Amino acid sequence: MTACPCGRLDARQRVLDYAACCGRYLDAFDATPAPDAESLMRSRYTAFVRERADYLLATWHAAHRPAQLDFDAGTRWLGLQVKDRRQVDTEHAEVEFVARQRDASGRAHRLHERSRFVREGGRWYYLDGTQR
Repeated sequence: MTACPCGRLDARQRVLDYAACCGRYLDAFDATPAPDAESLMRSRYTAFVRERADYLLATWHAAHRPAQLDFDAGTRWLGLQVKDRRQVDTEHAEVEFVARQRDASGRAHRLHERSRFVREGGRWYYLDGTQR
């Protein structure tokens, strides 16, 4: 078993296996899209951990999608905490989270963001976020 980087817990409060959690979305994006905004946000965190630019770009809304993504060498992701989730309506949602990382020099960083998501054509996409 490989613990999923997103840290989602099962009913017994154990971290879910990657394949049963975010792996099913990252490894089969076309066949298995994330069913809700929180699952998409968690899978995007896992994609950052695994440096999966293809998945990140594919799940970024076209209105705000960068042309490419570069990863900082030596970055180590330390954990994710979902602080809040809110379904605005059937096509819009928000997820507030804190993601922790350590850069190549050993300096710790914390990203606290309220992300906005939109559903189009049955798929959720990351739209943008406001840092807290």
